[in-house]
Amino acid sequence: MNPITLLLNADPLIRQALAEDIPDEDVTTNAVMPGPCPGEVDLLAKEDGVLAGLDVFTRVFTLLDPATRVEASVRDGDEVRAGDRLAVVRGDVRVLLSGERTALNFLQRMSGIATLTRRMLSLLEGSGITLLDTRKTTPGMRLFEKYAVRTGGGQNHRTCLSDGVLLKDNHIAAAGGVRQAVERARAYAPFVRKIEVEVETLEMAREAVEAGADIIMLDNMAPSEMRAAVELIGGRAETECSGNVTPERIASLREIGVDYISSGALTHSAPILDLSLKHLRTVGEAL
Repeated sequence: MNPITLLLNADPLIRQALAEDIPDEDVTTNAVMPGPCPGEVDLLAKEDGVLAGLDVFTRVFTLLDPATRVEASVRDGDEVRAGDRLAVVRGDVRVLLSGERTALNFLQRMSGIATLTRRMLSLLEGSGITLLDTRKTTPGMRLFEKYAVRTGGGQNHRTCLSDGVLLKDNHIAAAGGVRQAVERARAYAPFVRKIEVEVETLEMAREAVEAGADIIMLDNMAPSEMRAAVELIGGRAETECSGNVTPERIASLREIGVDYISSGALTHSAPILDLSLKHLRTVGEAL
């Protein structure tokens, strides 16, 4: 997920978030500021972390008023410290007030994911393992959350079901077995598509590699069993481990010998990064 893809597809989702927050009018803002008035407000970091989503943050305000400007001193992927002033937002005070929460919701959520991703990557440093996300994302937020993983240094697994073949336990059950599932996927999917198979036992790993799977995902297996599976596969397929991959557990997985580690926690369990818009001031007369 790159910045261009994000911006090309983000507007409908941002508009939906704004409509959710302002279905009719911002009663409070309209009460205290009945007309336009130029102003500015500071974006502040309240804790240490990795920033992600500045373009989305900015777009919230420019959708409300194209004249709004965000002057940032940092970029996505930068590490920020508590107390840092990250940007100044300038525009109509009514826009600054009405867009504040929606803009911060996006930026805090995305920055929290980038921060957790960077932390988990630091625990894999030097291992050569690629850290992946999953499709365990917030409905309506997948575009933003997967971009945040990339900003934090991780890589995206499938963005959606159209992206690739991943035969999970229920697909295997529906097909009647690992071999049958791989054969059907190979016959149906374009030849450029890799076929990944999720396995839960050594026997399933053996069936998958013998059936010609390109990637074998070792799901919720004990570390000793995963080591045995990697040895059994012997480089005939790429290997990935998944299942309850948290910062507390990831260190125990780095020596297993897999090529990839996928973690749903990157998107479903990342806390937000605490950011705030403060010190709003008017810079001219109300019109």
